[in-house]
Amino acid sequence: MKKYFDPQKIDWEDILSRPTRTFGDIEETVNEVFKAVRRDGDKAVREYTLRFDGVSPESMAVQEEELMEAEGAIDGELKNAIRRAYDNIYKFHKAQKTSPVEVETSPGVICWQQKKPIQKVGLYIPGGTAPLFSTILMLAIPAKIAGCKEIVLCSPPDKSGNLHPAVLYTAALCGITRVFKVGGIQAVAAMAFGTESIPKVFKIFGPGNQYVTVAKQLATRYGVAIDMPAGPSELLVLADDTAIPSFVAADLLSQAEHGADSQVVLVTTSRELLQKVEKEVGIQLGKLPRKDLAEKAIDNSRLIYVSSRETAIDLINEYGPEHFILCTAEEEYYLENTINAGSVFIGNYTPESAGDYASGTNHTLPTNGYAKQYSGVNLDSFTKSITYQKISEKGIMDLGETIEVMAAAEGLQGHKNAVTIRKEYLRQAIQKVG
Repeated sequence: MKKYFDPQKIDWEDILSRPTRTFGDIEETVNEVFKAVRRDGDKAVREYTLRFDGVSPESMAVQEEELMEAEGAIDGELKNAIRRAYDNIYKFHKAQKTSPVEVETSPGVICWQQKKPIQKVGLYIPGGTAPLFSTILMLAIPAKIAGCKEIVLCSPPDKSGNLHPAVLYTAALCGITRVFKVGGIQAVAAMAFGTESIPKVFKIFGPGNQYVTVAKQLATRYGVAIDMPAGPSELLVLADDTAIPSFVAADLLSQAEHGADSQVVLVTTSRELLQKVEKEVGIQLGKLPRKDLAEKAIDNSRLIYVSSRETAIDLINEYGPEHFILCTAEEEYYLENTINAGSVFIGNYTPESAGDYASGTNHTLPTNGYAKQYSGVNLDSFTKSITYQKISEKGIMDLGETIEVMAAAEGLQGHKNAVTIRKEYLRQAIQKVG
């Protein structure tokens, strides 16, 4: 890990840069796949699955019997863990439901807002170096609570052309039956355009590697919404002398093992803690089964000492971390002043992996600094808000002049007339009655 001591602000952009390739480096490949899938459908999806994943499943669609068999293929301990995580995630996202908002803005003018589910959503579940079945819980549970009618799940097959039993079991537990053995760019393209087998969706969710991230961004050009640009995982830890060094090191490595393009950062106001954490990282790294991946991520990572809390919070907000662990005696100061973060984990006993799996919050979060303008996935991600209004006769007579004056000032006579004609109609009606 590279070390920095009170770096100058002019150098922050370089120090805090992510180890990701640029959009332009990847866009050509993504465009090629999109064009082929749009033109050739399933045929292109199969060809790219063979090229990129080295496998050609007999059927891209997971059959019902495969979902049923998965339950017997994983042990009871894992099933119990998945069910407990399901319960916590369900509770937290169910609590996010809100009632319609209704306001009488003026006499006789009623306005209200109501949330409706997005009808068709696509869930991308990474496979790659590990089957991330936990992401199914994070996406399928709020989709079901929101009331999405059609939920499509795509995940890359293994070298045998299958999906991991835990992926299938979790999908079945969440009530997802449209499951496809397709990953990468071709999965995003298939959900964006629709193929003979894979339905077109209105919004695509889920994290992935840099190619998947660029594919999702490209999908927006074709009228498909996405949750956010969610690329390689990252973590920033802010710690002082109250933090336990072995805990901090374990948290850093827990994100580093995601992949070579992950990044972890320690920001600390304690030189002593920095040295202890650096030593602990070396000790714990050697014991990880995914040591090779974690080592590459550690090469992209940073240990940063700053001498003041003001500098620390400025640096954190500049970075905008996906995951932010806060372990300091000045907890309230940092909580109050943190404005750019995907999800925050507070105290020595709140590891980031709790949020990854089972505490209840969502782990699909903005990366690469997008926490400055994006929220993580939540129940609202699967809904859209529709506004309504109803104006009475009294209401249009009372508010009408305001509308007329504003419309006339903008030179939109038709807008003005839409009000004037109603007001005149009501005046005539009143005169007749009188």
